[in-house]
Amino acid sequence: MDLLVKPTKFRHGNAWREVRARASDDPRVRRLLAGGGQLNFVRDRWLAWRDALLQKPGFIRWASRFPLTKPMARRRTRELFDLAAGFVYTQILTTCVRLNLFEHLRSGPKTVKSLAQALDLPVNSVRTVVKGAQALDLIEERGDERYGLGQLGAALLANPGVIAMVHHHALLYQDLRDPVALLRDPSSATSLSRYWAYAQDSVPDALPAESVASYSQLMASSQDFICAEVLDAYPVTRHQQLLDIGGGEGRFAEAAMMRSKKIKATVFDLPAVAERAELRFADAGFAQRGGVIGGDFFVDSLPQMADLVTLVRVLHDHDDDKARKLLDQAHSALLPGGTVVIAEPMADTPGAKKAGDAYFGFYLMAMRSGRPRTFGEIKRFLADAGFDNVREHQTSNPLLTRVISAKVL
Repeated sequence: MDLLVKPTKFRHGNAWREVRARASDDPRVRRLLAGGGQLNFVRDRWLAWRDALLQKPGFIRWASRFPLTKPMARRRTRELFDLAAGFVYTQILTTCVRLNLFEHLRSGPKTVKSLAQALDLPVNSVRTVVKGAQALDLIEERGDERYGLGQLGAALLANPGVIAMVHHHALLYQDLRDPVALLRDPSSATSLSRYWAYAQDSVPDALPAESVASYSQLMASSQDFICAEVLDAYPVTRHQQLLDIGGGEGRFAEAAMMRSKKIKATVFDLPAVAERAELRFADAGFAQRGGVIGGDFFVDSLPQMADLVTLVRVLHDHDDDKARKLLDQAHSALLPGGTVVIAEPMADTPGAKKAGDAYFGFYLMAMRSGRPRTFGEIKRFLADAGFDNVREHQTSNPLLTRVISAKVL
C-alpha cells in the first residue's frame, strides 16, 4: 500500500489531512480506518522515529552540514532561538514604545547622539537600543549612525491600538512572571482580572465610571482596524437596526452608521460604559441614530428590537456557560429572520495559530475569564442557541479577527 510506505506524507498536518482525504477512496485504507485507529498507529510510529532522530546530536550536526538539509536545520535553529529569546525582543519593543522612539523618528532620520540627547540616555545605551530595534526591523540604519523608521516601526505609528497594547502588556508580564503558578491556581486574583473589572465582579453593572475608563479606552483605541475588517466582510447595509452587545464606547456602532446611512444602532453595555458611548454618539453627530442601554446582559432582558446583533470581541472574553447565555440573549433580542454577527480572533486559525491559541490562550487564562474558540465550537454554540445558516465571512486579516454570521430559525 503506497500510502503507508511513504511516511514523509505524514510530516505536516495539512499533508496528513490530504492523505486521509485521498485514502478514503481506497477500500484497504477504509478497512484500516474502520479497524480502530490502525492508520493512527502507523503515523505515530513514523513520528516517534522522526522525534528520536531529531534528538540525536550526531544527526543534528550532519543535517546542519548536508547541503539539502542545511537550510532547514538553520531555520529550525533560528526558530528555537527566537522562542527562547522572545522575551528580550518584546522588551526591546516595549523600550522603544516607552521612549517614544518611533515618534522621534517620524519626521526623519536622527543620529545616535541626537537621540541620546532627546531621550536623556547615555549614548552607548541608545546605541544598544537602536541596534536591537534595527535587528527586529523596527528601525533602519541610514548611514553615519543615523537611524530612521523601519517598516514595522512605521506600521506601529499607523496602529495606535498596537502601541496601547504594548503599554497594557505590563500587566500581562506581571501575571506571567510565574506561569506555572498561574496554571496551578486558576482561581487566584491577577493583574488582568483586576484590570478587566467586569470579568470577576459579582455585580458588574454597579461598577463606577473610574473602574471602566481605562479598559474602555484601550478597547476603543484598538477598534478602528477591527471595525473595518468586520464591515468589509459583512455588509450592514441590508439591515435597519443594529444592537451591539458589549459595544463599549460605541466605536463599532459609530463605524456601522458611517458605513450605512439608513442603519440605526444601539449599544448595550454596563451603565458606566454606555454613558461613554452616548457621549461619543453626541460628539459624532449621531444622537438621532445612535442609542444606548445600560445593564448587565447576563441578567437583564434585552429588547427585541434589532434585525442585526453584533458581538465584537466579546464572546471569547467569557467562559462557556456565559458564552452560551450570551448567545441565548442575542437570539432573544433579534426580530424574526434576524442575524447575529460574531467577530473575534479564533483558535486554530490557519496562519495565525500563535495569536489565537498561544497569545489569547494565555491572555484570557490570566484574565481568569474566557478562552479562544474554534469556528466549529462557536458553530455548535450557535446551533444550541437556536441559530441556523451559520457561515464564515472572509476577512483580509484573520489574525486580527474572523467573522461568523448566523440567522434566527
